[in-house]
Amino acid sequence: MPLAVRIALACLLALALLWVVAQLLALAHEARAEAAFPPEGRILDVNGHRVHALSMGSGPDIVLIHGASGNLRDMTYSLAPRLAKRYRVTVFDRPGLDYSDRINRSGASIRQQAELLSDAARQIGIKKPIVLGHSYGGAVALAWAVHRPGHIAALVPLASPAKPWESDLSLYYRVLSHPVLGPLVIPFLTAFVHDDRVERAVESIFQPDPVPPDYIAHIGAPLTLRRDSLRANALQRAQLLDQITALQPALDTLDLPIELVHGSADTTVGLHIHAEPLARQLDAANLARLPGTGHMPHHANEDSVVAAIDRAARRAGLHPAD
Repeated sequence: MPLAVRIALACLLALALLWVVAQLLALAHEARAEAAFPPEGRILDVNGHRVHALSMGSGPDIVLIHGASGNLRDMTYSLAPRLAKRYRVTVFDRPGLDYSDRINRSGASIRQQAELLSDAARQIGIKKPIVLGHSYGGAVALAWAVHRPGHIAALVPLASPAKPWESDLSLYYRVLSHPVLGPLVIPFLTAFVHDDRVERAVESIFQPDPVPPDYIAHIGAPLTLRRDSLRANALQRAQLLDQITALQPALDTLDLPIELVHGSADTTVGLHIHAEPLARQLDAANLARLPGTGHMPHHANEDSVVAAIDRAARRAGLHPAD
């Protein structure tokens, strides 16, 4: 056998062994993450999909939807327990993230996610909630208002995309969402990227605001690095611009109370690109600008977020307990 062929075969064998090792290490990482951060709520069967849901409190219904790369723990850190004193609060893991199943293998659209979560809410007796969505979750909430208008009382988009933008998709998301490169690269990320890297990413998302004490310990950062979560999140993010663009003609039909909350220092989802144009477009939309606040206002300026929710409730004719 020629030397070149032997070398090529040895390289292929080494790559195959490396692939197997990466898959085994990824599996072990995922097992540790799930053992450390098990589901906080219950698992629903909704249209054949598992949906992780947690409810607390009593009063008018409000649904909280987390953003990209996140999970419902982002909402249970502080906001949900505070609201539960006067509302019945339900938080979901979005499809494909943490303990909710992926809807499909090509990336669930914001409409598909909204309809699944709307069905999940109905299944547990929530008929017409206030829906708050943060960041990507705000786009899902917007799709909920457009496609399920009879099953929403008011809308609270929080640091949410709402209008088309011009910046390119990052290299990270281009690779992870690629049909070939994504499945090849993702197991190596799960296997070899340390949880500290996720924690540093969390800190960058909060800037210029500080990360609250014990937030990273609560949020379950290692869950983000699981293979299915990385793939689902990347596919969803890669398709978001097209889906927001397609949603634009329907926005003028919205006539429910809308309370936008957006920080002026948000460099992830720009205030001037998204919330301000939507507020000008829709008579039903009020905008609370938070000077100096970044992309995580429900942690950095929780009082303003709660005030926006209370305004939405009053405008919708709902009356939370004092």
